[in-house]
Amino acid sequence: MSKSICFYFQVHQPYNLRTYRFFDVGKRHFYNDEYRNRTEMRRLADRCYLPMNEVLMEQIKKYGDKVKFAFYFSGQAIEQMQQYAPDALESFKELVKTDNIEVVAGTYGHSLASLHSLDVFKKQVTEHKKLMKETFGVTPKTFINTEFIYSNEIGADVAEMGFNLMVTEGAKHVLGWKSPNYLYANSINPKLKLLLRNYKLSDDITFNFEKDMLSTESFVEKLNEINEEVVNICVDYDNFGDRHDASTGILEFMKYLPEKIFANTDFEYAKPIEMIDKLQTMSIFDAPIPLSCMEEERDLSAWMGNDLQDDALQTLYSCASKVKRSKDEDLIRDWNALQDAHHFYSLCTKYSNVSPYDYYINFMNILTDFKERLSN
Repeated sequence: MSKSICFYFQVHQPYNLRTYRFFDVGKRHFYNDEYRNRTEMRRLADRCYLPMNEVLMEQIKKYGDKVKFAFYFSGQAIEQMQQYAPDALESFKELVKTDNIEVVAGTYGHSLASLHSLDVFKKQVTEHKKLMKETFGVTPKTFINTEFIYSNEIGADVAEMGFNLMVTEGAKHVLGWKSPNYLYANSINPKLKLLLRNYKLSDDITFNFEKDMLSTESFVEKLNEINEEVVNICVDYDNFGDRHDASTGILEFMKYLPEKIFANTDFEYAKPIEMIDKLQTMSIFDAPIPLSCMEEERDLSAWMGNDLQDDALQTLYSCASKVKRSKDEDLIRDWNALQDAHHFYSLCTKYSNVSPYDYYINFMNILTDFKERLSN
């Protein structure tokens, strides 16, 4: 019996915030560092998006429907490509047209709304689905939450939104002795099927590619050690050419991987949505406490739990009811961008590369101005 391998690529680029001082409150309502955003998006387009898209398109032309991939595009990534890298966006559109690509749903603003407001969460997902339809002409059927955040309750909420399939983290503290390489079901609403990220193989590409000198041969050897039904490889797209420079061989790794997989394994490439009809549910995936894909803990401490994060999140989501009544497109765009999980990661005191205290002051100044705009 053939086994399936699903590749998921996340295309997300947060808006970088400009230095926003207390004296700017009420006077200046533009929060983004436009130069940095343009520079970073152009770099990603040239180093990653365009060359990696070319690699995938060459594979599609060579292998036809034997190669398949899934993509999550955040609203911020689409907006910034529209502004700064329209050639990259056009390249993604050409990929999606091939029908070898499954575009998956998520939150528009790469947000933590699923943990704070069901109403905002549903709105974010609806807006994301609308954006995918407008941009690529497709309606997503599979759901991936921000940073693979999941709990039994979140899964039930996703099922209520009409999804039958969700992808989350194959967290060992939840699975126990079980393998992530099967199809599971939500414990509250078993109609929602769950595919689990194989973090070992995913992290080999994300973190260990250069350190372990990962090759197609060594990757295939690891695949052949797996005797279960489906392997889900989920990685950020910027690994291919940006986080790992092209000189590391990362693009060649992806270019020649299908050839090695087809020649030396029983695996077939698949879209996640195909797994619903192909596989039987192994068992319930019971996650009473929210989990994520972050660090060894696979918990939420990267984005919430310290005083800075909790105050910023509480202040942000206290605006939800007023934003819901607003028809101001600029306000709504800022609202989506300010929900980005990246901002709360920058407030983490465990391993942030910036001063979380300076970031907090800057972010709260912006929120103060944002709340004033809502009240006017």
